[in-house]
Amino acid sequence: MNVIACLPGDGIGPEVLDQAVRVLEALPVEVETKRLPFGGAAIDEHGDPLPAETLEACRAARGVLLGAVGGLRWDGAPVRPEQGLLGLRKALDVYANLRPAKQGDVDLVVVRELVGGLYFGARGTREDGTVFDTCEYHPTQVERLVRRGFELAQRRGRSLVSVDKANVLDTSRLWRRTVDVVAPDYSDVTARHALVDSFAMELVANPETIDVVVTENMFGDILSDVAAAVTGGLGLAASASLGDGEPGIFEPVHGSAPDIAGSGRANPAAMLRSLALLLEHALGRDDLALAVSTAVDETLVSHPTHDLGGSTSTAAFGDAVVASLSRRLALKEEPWIPVPS
Repeated sequence: MNVIACLPGDGIGPEVLDQAVRVLEALPVEVETKRLPFGGAAIDEHGDPLPAETLEACRAARGVLLGAVGGLRWDGAPVRPEQGLLGLRKALDVYANLRPAKQGDVDLVVVRELVGGLYFGARGTREDGTVFDTCEYHPTQVERLVRRGFELAQRRGRSLVSVDKANVLDTSRLWRRTVDVVAPDYSDVTARHALVDSFAMELVANPETIDVVVTENMFGDILSDVAAAVTGGLGLAASASLGDGEPGIFEPVHGSAPDIAGSGRANPAAMLRSLALLLEHALGRDDLALAVSTAVDETLVSHPTHDLGGSTSTAAFGDAVVASLSRRLALKEEPWIPVPS
């Protein structure tokens, strides 16, 4: 049995995760879901945003579905929900964060290095009051991320752009050298380099020309949000954080939105799109992933949520997605091929 660790987290996290579990259970796949404390809710209950039992269960799972973490009530506290998220990423060594952005003619993926760079380097305050954060990368960290990007490009449009700041940063020069060494192993992929500032403009002005982007942690954090904004906003963006043989983490990009928690106004589309990524990358069910993605796209048009100018509740959106999937399942033949809307 494939066990999926479910981390509801905080704010709207439990609400959107509920819909993902409903959809997962409607699919013809053998899974067992296990809900576990995480984030601010785990701090309140256990004093730790990533309790040992949660980490142990995640390590043993086939994949991790995560709702959202954080909230004003924990801001400024010595223990924060986000520490649990960073700790989970590091513990599972999910170094490749895939952030798809697709709408109309735009169909790109940002592959962001997730467990190195500024977010994990040495930091502190010197005696004179200077505060510092250190960006460090080992060549092997860069190479494995770059190879993941090339492999993804081979399955997509065979085009890759590596984004850095090599005119200023030594870590970026390492990044660029590594891409040049790896590129000949993927001769069927057209690769190029771009500086992060000029590429940000390219991403806004000509996103339809971009296929796969590989970049370091902080640049990827920023650029993937820009890509999401270009294709509908953070509220619709999904992500997959993958390692080598370890369970991946699949989560929406949006925050915990505590101001609407419990109101039924949360849009679960990003969570459901993250479920589709889990089906693809953790369970190897590309057919089911396509079915879920298509059902979500259909429901966004037929049942818009409050953030999209409609009035569909969180649960009603889930109902509509399940109904869409049920129609496809009713028409299926073996082997199952999703029926287009």
